[in-house]
Amino acid sequence: MKVLFLAAEASPWAKVGGLADVAGELPRALKNRGLEIRLALPNYPHIDPREFDINQQVDVPLTTRSGSTTANVVDAQGHLVDVLLVGGESITQNADIYGDPRLDTKKFAFFSLASLRACEVMGWIPDVVHANDWHTAAAVVKLNSLREDRIWGSSRSLHTIHNLGYMGSEATVSWEAFDLKMREDKRVPVSLQNRPLPNGLLAADQLSTVSPTYAQEIQTSAFGHGLEVLLSGRSDCLVGILNGIDLDNWDPASDPAIEKRFTISQLNSRGENKVELQKLAELPVDPEKLLIGVVSRLDHQKGIDIALDALLEILDAPWQIVILGTGDPDLEARTKRFEEEHPERFKAFIQFDLKLARQIYAGSDALLIPSRYEPCGLAQMIGMRYGSVPIVRSTGGLRDTVIDIRDPHSG
Repeated sequence: MKVLFLAAEASPWAKVGGLADVAGELPRALKNRGLEIRLALPNYPHIDPREFDINQQVDVPLTTRSGSTTANVVDAQGHLVDVLLVGGESITQNADIYGDPRLDTKKFAFFSLASLRACEVMGWIPDVVHANDWHTAAAVVKLNSLREDRIWGSSRSLHTIHNLGYMGSEATVSWEAFDLKMREDKRVPVSLQNRPLPNGLLAADQLSTVSPTYAQEIQTSAFGHGLEVLLSGRSDCLVGILNGIDLDNWDPASDPAIEKRFTISQLNSRGENKVELQKLAELPVDPEKLLIGVVSRLDHQKGIDIALDALLEILDAPWQIVILGTGDPDLEARTKRFEEEHPERFKAFIQFDLKLARQIYAGSDALLIPSRYEPCGLAQMIGMRYGSVPIVRSTGGLRDTVIDIRDPHSG
C-alpha cells in the first residue's frame, strides 16, 4: 500500500506541538509494517538540507487564477523516513510554521496541492492520502473532486483530527485562487462553512481521531465545536485510533539529555534526576518533597489556570512544581506572577526547550495534566515511560491511557 502522509510539522525538522511527534514517528512505524509511505512536509527555511539524503528535486507547476506558480519539491530520506519537502514562494514568504492565520491558509493550501501534483510529476500515485488537521484539508477536498480522474480515480483519503478546536481561518479567497470549492452543508454552521477543516471532514472517505474516547466526545455538543452534527452523521466512517510514542526515542536507559540514566529495575538511580531538576529550577533540594512537573502549551484547553487556582488551596502541603511551556500571553504572565509569589516551591520556564522537557519527565515525581479536553496527549505516556506518575483529568486520550489507581485490577 502506498500512503502519502501530509502534515504541517514533523519532528525533528519542524516542531510546535504533539502533531510533530506523531508525524515524525508514525510514518516510520508504518514503514516498518511494510507500507510504502512518504511524509510530505513544507520546506520551511529553517530546515537544514544536510539532514537529508536527497534522491531528486522536481519543479512542480501549479495553476492559480492569477497565473501559474511553481513548487520546488525535494524527494529525500531522513531519520529512516521518505520525505517530500515542498517549497515555494507561499512558504518562504510565511516562513514560521504558524504565523498570520490568513497567510497560513494560503500557505497550507499551496503545500497540500503541490504535494499531490508532485506525486503526479514523480509518477508515484498513493493508494491513500492521509491528511492531518486543518492544514492539509485542501488535499482531501481536491482528491474528492478527482473521482473520475484517470490518475487519481482509485485513491482514497483519510483525514485525522488531532485537535478539532483548530479549524483554520476563513479560506474562501485563498482556496478559490486554486479553484477549490467550499461546500455548503446544513450539518455545518454557516459561520464554519468557509473554514478548511469542516470542508476536509465533509470530503474525506474516512475520518479518524487520535483516541477512542475523543472520537466519541467530538460527536457531542460539549466537545464538537459546532461540528458535532456533521461528525455524528459520519460516525460510520469515524474511528478513534490511540496515539503512541516511539519507545526507542523516549527511553530513560539511553536518553543523553538526563543526568542519570535508569531502567525500571534501577529506580533508585532516578532520584539523582530529581535533585538535578530541583537545582536547575533553583528550588530547595529536598528528595522527600513531592516534585510535580508540567510540560504543556499555556492555553485555555490545557487547564493551567485550573491548576494555579487549585494550588492556592493546598499551600500548606509539601509540594514543588516546575512548569515548562509557552502560549497565551495572559497565562504566561499569570504563571510568572505565581512564581514571584511562591519562589520557594514554584518555577516557570516560559520557553521551548526539548532537553529541559526530558529532564522534567525524568526528574519529577508526578506529571500534572489538567486539560479541559485532550484529544490524546503524549506527555502522560512519556511520563509513565520515565517513571513520573501522571495526574490527569478523565477526558479524551488521557482517559484511554491512564488507568485510575482505584481500578482494583490494573490501576
